[in-house]
Amino acid sequence: MASKEAESIVDLYREWSEKLVVSDDMELPQLRELFDHWGDLTAEPADVEYEESVLAGVDCVWAIPKGADKSRVVICCHGGGFMVGSPKSHNKMYGHVAKAVGCAALILDYTRAPENPHPGIVEQAVAVYGQLLEQGYQSEHIATTGDSAGGNLCTSMILYARHKGLPTPACTVPLSPWYDMESKGASMQTNAEKDALVGGDMLEGMIGAFLGEKGSRQDPFANPLYGDLAGFPPTLIQVGEYEVLLDDSTRFYESAKTAGVDVELQVFDEMQHVFQFMAGNAPEADDAIAKIAAFMRPHLGLN
Repeated sequence: MASKEAESIVDLYREWSEKLVVSDDMELPQLRELFDHWGDLTAEPADVEYEESVLAGVDCVWAIPKGADKSRVVICCHGGGFMVGSPKSHNKMYGHVAKAVGCAALILDYTRAPENPHPGIVEQAVAVYGQLLEQGYQSEHIATTGDSAGGNLCTSMILYARHKGLPTPACTVPLSPWYDMESKGASMQTNAEKDALVGGDMLEGMIGAFLGEKGSRQDPFANPLYGDLAGFPPTLIQVGEYEVLLDDSTRFYESAKTAGVDVELQVFDEMQHVFQFMAGNAPEADDAIAKIAAFMRPHLGLN
């Protein structure tokens, strides 16, 4: 049974859905401003400082908890269909992750679609990863995470980094990942009435903006369901039971398992898309972040 506190994300998503229906021609700047309020769900994490930075020409924000191990880093990829979302909306959530793990987090402020269609975003993420390696960070001391489209990116950037000859990071944790550019998952229909935010029409518009005119829906660096997962690093996937994207997670999990990946899937009862946004305000989100930390710490050598 979902907690009373967890109703806050349902209320916000329904409010947004109503606004999007009323303003079906909402301009992109307005849409981005709307989604920057995602972080309103998140409590401010205590003893976490934020510093703006630029790595490999990409704007980033460091979230640095008090007493953090600065030799380790979690690369955080914000969600929002590759079109919306930003460090402004995601800083606090990833600040909670950084604090729980005990190391710094690097939140990417990548150039979004449609201004930067595929493969521009994954190229930016891999460039940042490469810059960290050049600065002396060890690949076994780097993790990736991301939510929704960022869950895709934290996965596809590993596939693309390997394609570019870079070593793979220690582990990855996709949250409510949006992988399928073909929208083939059965949960697109079975959870359509339960998911308070995500729907097929919304995804189609974002797919077009992300892939551009020449992009393929089966490109493994855009749709990791088509990726070669042999040798992929240890992976923890978290997803809500009520998400239309639930099957994106279950299908990736099965493919990874078949490929011999050390992979775990955690499905949270009655939870919505990226419910971890409620960190500090809902027990389900705090439990999820504690599980992220329990997974990442040993892989990063932080035991």
